[in-house]
Amino acid sequence: MEPIAIALISTLVGTGIGITLAYTLLNKTLTKHSRELIKKAEEDSELLKKEKILQAKEKFLQLKSEHEKAVNERNQQLTVGENRIKQKEHSLNQKLEEVNRKNNENNQLRENLTKQLEINSQKQVELDKQTSIQKAKLESIAELSAQQAKEQLMQLMQDEAKAEAMVLVKDIMDEAQTTANLEAKKLIIKSIQRVGVEAAIENSVSVFNIENDEIKGRIIGKEGRNIRTLENLTGVDVIIDDSPDAILLSCFDPVRREIARLSLQKLVTDGRIHPARIEEVVAKTKKQIEQEIAEIGKRTCIDLGIHNLHHELMRLIGKMRYRSSYGQNLLQHSKEVATLCATMASELGLNAKLAKRAGLLHDIGKVPDTEPELPHALFGAQLAEQYKERPEVVNAIGSHHDEMEMDNLISPLVQVCDAISGARPGARREVVEAYIKRLNDLENIALTYPGVVKTYAIQAGRELRVIVGAEKVTDEQAAQLSFDLSKKIQNEMTYPGQIKITVIREIRSINFAK
Repeated sequence: MEPIAIALISTLVGTGIGITLAYTLLNKTLTKHSRELIKKAEEDSELLKKEKILQAKEKFLQLKSEHEKAVNERNQQLTVGENRIKQKEHSLNQKLEEVNRKNNENNQLRENLTKQLEINSQKQVELDKQTSIQKAKLESIAELSAQQAKEQLMQLMQDEAKAEAMVLVKDIMDEAQTTANLEAKKLIIKSIQRVGVEAAIENSVSVFNIENDEIKGRIIGKEGRNIRTLENLTGVDVIIDDSPDAILLSCFDPVRREIARLSLQKLVTDGRIHPARIEEVVAKTKKQIEQEIAEIGKRTCIDLGIHNLHHELMRLIGKMRYRSSYGQNLLQHSKEVATLCATMASELGLNAKLAKRAGLLHDIGKVPDTEPELPHALFGAQLAEQYKERPEVVNAIGSHHDEMEMDNLISPLVQVCDAISGARPGARREVVEAYIKRLNDLENIALTYPGVVKTYAIQAGRELRVIVGAEKVTDEQAAQLSFDLSKKIQNEMTYPGQIKITVIREIRSINFAK
């Protein structure tokens, strides 16, 4: 056991010595490596420190440079501001010196004016004394007081001023009328040249031609039953007289006359003429006429390019075909007015479509289904408003006879175009009595003025010639008389177109050779 123990102890001692030697050797090795690492770390730290110091110095120099630059810019701005302030101060000083100089000049001028006023006042006192002396001398010589002489002079100057003013007014009016008439004529001529509507004069009687007198007996019927039935159903007077091959249909309503004419034509063509057949044909004809009226209204709107019109208004437009005004067909007149309105509106820079619409509808109140109590212009305006027409169109319809105040430029345009269409020669037929009355009224109005000797209404009432006494009326008074007459006729009379007033003053010297 002992050798084993000794061997074991020896082994342990050897192992311990080996471990001690190994640890000592390892420690020496680690200590040397650590010193090398520490030395390297110190060297790196020194380099990093120097690098940071250099960066800090560069940053400091950069900040210092920027600061110096900002300080320099600030100093420059302050210098510029100081220079500007010095310039303003210098300018204000100059202005102040100028103001002081002007004040001194004004004070000097005021003193001079005061002295001059004192001198003028003394001179005025002296002049008043001299004027009083001269005034007294003139009164004693002229045997007139100063007030009387003043009144005579004022009256003379007033008469001269009136005469000069009248001449000036006449020249201005002539020039204005020449210019205005020229432009208006150009515009109207352009419009009329572009509008061609035939003038058709209608009356209250239609003639129905027949082949022989045998048909007259069939139309009359047994004991006049057929003709009475036809008259009762149509409201037309059927006149059968000795006129060969003709029957007269008399009625003031053109629609009824047309229904009666077409009914008679159908009855004569068919050959069956008795009360029941007459009633049937008249009913069909009325329906046909209503359809034709609607078609005429629709076609008229399409031809004129008027859209979105209420169907009831289109029906009334078609009904115009069977109405007349002073012998002028109402539909033709309305189409003519619509075309004229559109043309003039285009020339004047207005809404041509709106003007055309108002011109077509301006007489819509003349074809009502019932008899209204209002004038046709106001009734037409009510119809247009009822069927949602624009306010400008409503006003143009209601005001084209001055029964409503105009509130837009379309209204006077419609009024003017209505007058142009109705006043042109051949467009309308007037009653003879009304025509003669208008001529007499024209002449009588002129005779009410003092100094008028004779008056003549000529050219169908388009011109009034007034002859005045040369000894009673001067040239200036003749011009004034012409002006006053035009205003009075314009205010008191109703007439189409315009009336020319010519005042004639002549001096005749008559002697006899014996």
